Amino acid sequence: MATITFHGAAQEVTGSCHLLESPALGRVLLDCGVRQGGDALNRVQDEGFPFEPASIDAVILSHVHLDHSGLLPSLVHQGFNGPILCTDSSRGLLRILLEDAAGLYQRDLEHENLRCARSGRELLAAEYDDDDVRKVLQLCQTTPYDTPVPVGSNAVLTFHDAGHILGSAIVELVLTEKGQQRRLVFSGDLGKSNSVLMNDPAILHKADVVLMEGTYGDRDHRSLDASLEQLETILHKTWARGGNVMIPAFAVGRSQEVLYHLGCLYHAGRLDPWQVFLDSPMAIEVTEVYDRWLKQLDSKDIRCLDQAGRDSLADFLPTLQLTSGTDASMAINKIKQGAIIIAGSGMCTGGRIRHHFKHRLWREQNTVLFIGFQAKGTLGRLLVDGMKKVRLFGDEYLVRARIETLGGFSAHAGQSELLDWAKQFETNPRFLLVHGEAQALEALSQKLWTDCGIRSEIPARGSTIAF
Repeated sequence: MATITFHGAAQEVTGSCHLLESPALGRVLLDCGVRQGGDALNRVQDEGFPFEPASIDAVILSHVHLDHSGLLPSLVHQGFNGPILCTDSSRGLLRILLEDAAGLYQRDLEHENLRCARSGRELLAAEYDDDDVRKVLQLCQTTPYDTPVPVGSNAVLTFHDAGHILGSAIVELVLTEKGQQRRLVFSGDLGKSNSVLMNDPAILHKADVVLMEGTYGDRDHRSLDASLEQLETILHKTWARGGNVMIPAFAVGRSQEVLYHLGCLYHAGRLDPWQVFLDSPMAIEVTEVYDRWLKQLDSKDIRCLDQAGRDSLADFLPTLQLTSGTDASMAINKIKQGAIIIAGSGMCTGGRIRHHFKHRLWREQNTVLFIGFQAKGTLGRLLVDGMKKVRLFGDEYLVRARIETLGGFSAHAGQSELLDWAKQFETNPRFLLVHGEAQALEALSQKLWTDCGIRSEIPARGSTIAF
């Protein structure tokens, strides 16, 4: 008999981590992610593993976003030495994200230990270091989509395209115990249908147990056409006000999608003469990885690049400037109007976007444009919820800039798409809803029953189910 214990993303959106135990497979983690919110130091120092890391035989990684991968270095630091199974393109992205996260963590740890030394408190020990990041990458074993591979003593793993970001996967595991097969499907994060650059999520028909995300289980997104119209309107109005647009962007996925849409507006002659800045070293490097894997992306969108004579997402927007260095980033602050600034982090928990807020959040001519989910406890969520004053770098700032959200740019399936994906299963599987705030999962569970006749459960953190 197999069991699953839910150690993260259980009635919450971030921190995906599920322990699967089976004689056919051993002890395997589905994801090993950090919880979002707070600074880089708190996100790592406050986390602990309710299991012995050295006892874990393998990690199966659905995709590289830090809320699914960010605790892998800590896992290694505490004794894990097994394979980390992921898709080919995820391996290249994982290095970028973990190295960036490690730099932020080490900077915050150094600052905190300086404060500890000044006040005579005990110094904090590092939860991981650069060697642990390198070991994570060495432990990665990659496989392409739709290619069954044996894992454990008697199990088979297949990755299917989840359509969320480059390399994102739906995990399918077939376990054979005492001559009986049991099939587990873990959705990871499901992308929207018709999402730019991404293929639609793969449809599966067989499962005994389905772990399904429900980030947007309580609502649908605006249509992409409506969101693009809203984007164009926001840009025109901000231009007319003599303002700037700040876009807190996730380095993987959202930044590339924004560049693509701005490029489409430019080539259609519908983009005012903005100066566009991709002010994120990580997003710049990720965009280069996307360029190397264009063959995996949606063919119709890649044809648009070809027709414009471009073979790179960055080149598709001729007015784009890439600002890797800090001096170039700081120089943007001298621009009084007419700048679109795409900067991390996506939930405003750190990164250069906070520096741009310091210079522009208090000016009513400006706009902050959110294009992705904002988790509870993050600065992004506070702004979306209407906070009028925020603290940045120890000072208080008024929020006078206009706060806008483009729901159609989300990388997650909305409620209707989740229902459509779930009802394709023909084997009446047991549904377990994860990766969503409690009210979103409750709404999704109700809709699964009333619209599809599918019963579902909402596991609590720390709970275990057997199948």
